[in-house]
Amino acid sequence: MDAVVSEVMRVVPLNAPIGAEIRGVDLSRPLDAAIMQHIESAYDRYSVLVFRDQQLTPEQQIRFSRHFGPLEIHVLKPYLLPGHPEVLVVSNIKDDEDRFIGLPDAGQTWHTDTSYRERPSRGSVLYAVEIPHGDDGQPLGDTLFAGTAPAYEGLSQEMKSLLDGKKAIHSYGQRKRIAGSQRAKLTREQLNQTPDVAHPVVRTHPKTGRKALYVFEGECVGIEGMPERQALDLITELTEHCIQPKYIYRHVWRKGDVVMWDNAATLHLATRDYELPQRRLLYRTTIEGGIPR
Repeated sequence: MDAVVSEVMRVVPLNAPIGAEIRGVDLSRPLDAAIMQHIESAYDRYSVLVFRDQQLTPEQQIRFSRHFGPLEIHVLKPYLLPGHPEVLVVSNIKDDEDRFIGLPDAGQTWHTDTSYRERPSRGSVLYAVEIPHGDDGQPLGDTLFAGTAPAYEGLSQEMKSLLDGKKAIHSYGQRKRIAGSQRAKLTREQLNQTPDVAHPVVRTHPKTGRKALYVFEGECVGIEGMPERQALDLITELTEHCIQPKYIYRHVWRKGDVVMWDNAATLHLATRDYELPQRRLLYRTTIEGGIPR
């Protein structure tokens, strides 16, 4: 059942293990403190929030995102929106010189944003400017979100005990890329800015106190104090556990969608089932977070 939180705003839980749609809110306008408090409460509770039919300028997206904390500037500087470095462009579109205007293969392996930082992001806000469609008119490029808090709660007590106190090593330099990735290789400067970092395999949400898995294949390259092969097998096992259908919400994009997710409680995956001339253009802002505990 949806919850009425003002005369116009509604929080409508999605038909999925996580996520809610926020209705009756125009993100292009300044929002008062009471509305923002309700949105933030829903964000902490549902992990993924969907706002439909938005029309935002980069300045308006940045203003809304800053309600949740300072914004990160992504290490991939060529893909930042000119004049708005807080905005990472995610796109398969090319310019007149045959260069991608944005990150062409963003999110095509299961991950959570900027886990390779000492202070990973609290969350991300993604705004759909252009969405590709198939010949049948159906949207392409769905994004899947896995709830890592319910996934942790679904573990056996034996596994929870095994994971207690363990730390996984997150590596941006060694992260898995999709086959045939067209993303430029990291420069030495970018690698120096993103050294490997260890975070708890099970992290406690800083707002709710709920525990969630914070380890995933492709970005985590080991577990401290554990032999490499054993660690990698365990990371694979935990990833496969998290991405079971019973923990997943699949978002079918529409132009004007704003989707924000909690990086402390979800993994996500972008589906690449489109190619040029089918165009995809999204703007992402990323909210700074704290040190995982």
